[in-house]
Amino acid sequence: MQGGHMVVEGPLRLSSILNSSNLSSLPSLTKIVGTLGPKSRSVDTIEECLKSGMSVARFDFSWLDADYHQETLENLRIAMRNAKKLCAVMMDTVGPELQISNPTGNPIELKADDHVIITSNVTKQPSAQVLPVNYSGLVETVKEGDTIFLGQYLVTGNETTSVWLEVLQKKSDEDVICLVKNTATLAGYMFTMHISQVPVNLPTLSDNDKELISNWGAKNNVDFISLHYTRHAEDVRELRAFLDEQNLHQTQIFAKIETVEGLKHFDEILEEADGIIVSRGNLGIDLPPEKVFLFQKSALYKCNMAGKPAIITRVVDSMIRNLRPTRAEATDVANAVLDGTDGILLGAETLTGLYPIEAIRIVGRTCAEAETVYNQSLHFKRLVKHVGEPMSHAESVAYSAVRAAVKVKAALIVVFTSSGRAARLIAKYRPPVPVFAVVVPRLKTNSLKWSLTGSAQARQLLSVRGVYPVLASPKVATLGGSSEESGLKFALDHGKSLGLLKPNDQIVVFQKIGDSSVVKIVELAS
Repeated sequence: MQGGHMVVEGPLRLSSILNSSNLSSLPSLTKIVGTLGPKSRSVDTIEECLKSGMSVARFDFSWLDADYHQETLENLRIAMRNAKKLCAVMMDTVGPELQISNPTGNPIELKADDHVIITSNVTKQPSAQVLPVNYSGLVETVKEGDTIFLGQYLVTGNETTSVWLEVLQKKSDEDVICLVKNTATLAGYMFTMHISQVPVNLPTLSDNDKELISNWGAKNNVDFISLHYTRHAEDVRELRAFLDEQNLHQTQIFAKIETVEGLKHFDEILEEADGIIVSRGNLGIDLPPEKVFLFQKSALYKCNMAGKPAIITRVVDSMIRNLRPTRAEATDVANAVLDGTDGILLGAETLTGLYPIEAIRIVGRTCAEAETVYNQSLHFKRLVKHVGEPMSHAESVAYSAVRAAVKVKAALIVVFTSSGRAARLIAKYRPPVPVFAVVVPRLKTNSLKWSLTGSAQARQLLSVRGVYPVLASPKVATLGGSSEESGLKFALDHGKSLGLLKPNDQIVVFQKIGDSSVVKIVELAS
């Protein structure tokens, strides 16, 4: 292993190429995050997305308003009931994103070697001569020779829809003259602007973000917040404190790393965040393109060792307009799985792309194929060495559960949990079989009222590779309950209904009994 890369043992595995794919009703252990929007917000489309493998729905507030997203979320809830599938909700902050508004939506043609003025005067109308950006500190931030990139999606691989600029000189307190490096047509109502490797003096969590979280986020009790442009660990701490103020104590924070500044502080950010999103679109601008894969491998390896979920973006951009990904894109998805990613995030592919369902389906199938050749034993050994000795009690039992599952060739691991921590610990060791997390609700009080926890914890496990949460009845608290309410029977019946279990299969069961943690191996009756 080098930098977290998982090497496929070729001679042992390549015979599978000519075999038909044997995919179960669980499309892949790797999770898929779909961004819902204009092409993916109807009940029917969302229902098909769920059936195709989407486990987390992302709401991007760079696009449209809270009312629009609320309608989409209500459609998601109906689709979940129809499809009988859980789905988590991820809310994206906007943060210090530099935007150029194009109210008319008229295309703007830019020609290579022409000059264009970027201005902080937002009262000016956008044109091929002037582009107004929502950043009053523009002139103070840039210098001659800096690279500015702008477009609707940022680096889709098709440079006719996005443009590179070189800063030539500052013309005034508001204007910067730039050289157009490539011919492009800017289409749409909003373009994102990025200044390569230049820190922007704007807060990571903006006042607008806070307003959206305190209203839309709190109202809907969102499961995750994706913190755009995370640059320091303090950014995560600030958001955590704000979430506590909004009574969103259970909401998890995924730090989105998309600049060199965030890369430099990655270790501290990882320590504070609940998960990481490696945002390769902006990283491909801030870093030389040939360096992005190195950060991906390093970041995923560190997340794997810490046992925190990692998600990568920008994998099948060509599917925004095409029914099939390129061969390079399919290979990229597979390599991300071999690198250890927990999930794949689809942005424009499902937001505005023509084939949102097909994008989810083919990414899921590609992930599932890659998982069959993932070098689990190498990861297991590396993780055991990283954890060291003595192991904590919880860590050692999780380790034992996965080791037992491998040794007996178990079909399934069943873990009983209230917080989700036990399931995450097991997933950290990347078992080659699904982990059914039976989330048992817990009655809690804050001295004012009683409440049941469990549903949020179950949905949040949908971001973790290999874990499939099922929300149990509050009565399911022990392995040996009544025949109908037994947690184990509940989990096994679910496994059988999905076609994952057959008579005489071995199942590893992880459960806490009092102060003890127990690993058992049971055999499914014939």
